Amino acid sequence: MAGRVAVVTGGTRGIGRAISQALKAAGYRVAANYGGNEEVAKAFTAETGIPAYRFDVAGFAACQEGVKRIVADIGPVEVLVNNAGITRDATIHRMTFEQWNEVIQTNLASCFNMCRVVIEGMRERNFGRIVNIGSINGQAGQYGQVNYAAAKSGIHGFTKALAQEGAAKGITVNAIAPGYIDTEMVRAVPPNVLEKIVARIPVGRLGSADEIARGVLFLVADEGGFITGSTLSINGGQHMY
Repeated sequence: MAGRVAVVTGGTRGIGRAISQALKAAGYRVAANYGGNEEVAKAFTAETGIPAYRFDVAGFAACQEGVKRIVADIGPVEVLVNNAGITRDATIHRMTFEQWNEVIQTNLASCFNMCRVVIEGMRERNFGRIVNIGSINGQAGQYGQVNYAAAKSGIHGFTKALAQEGAAKGITVNAIAPGYIDTEMVRAVPPNVLEKIVARIPVGRLGSADEIARGVLFLVADEGGFITGSTLSINGGQHMY
């Protein structure tokens, strides 16, 4: 329903930016969270009119405070998109504990932090839409990404369990597992490696952030109340799971 309040973590760049903009265009009142790049966030707000809120989703207290500000400014959170994510790639015999822990906390623990902060309000109102952004690499694994693959795989299990808890209260919880999307993160991959990746995608190209955003709009719609506990794979046919 137009006018519902939606929060998108990591919502000022890449896939998150596309999701924030698509939600706004569909009539949602959107708040975009970001972690650190003040300059990008200010430019994002200036260009889109979507307010950006800086807080670290890896910290529970920070999420409490951040959501409190959003609620005071815009209203109770009815739609949550857990999109924030980082990479710290290395093979496990070279990976530091910090590289492991940063990814687990930012990519996976953030889903608990944000859901825990908004879930009680959703239960009271008997309505909620939660979409967690997983990854093809959480489904299939990826060399040099035991931390990222573990976090994203965890998101898929988290989604199924929370879906069962929220179902009786009108709260749906779903996941989207993007394949390789044409974002800043993917464009940083060396061209020769990227060429090999694209060669493994049956549709023959990278995905666009807007294609992920379309999936989010489908899942958060008021009419989507019978879709819960699902993972929507948007990967150009690269991995069928």
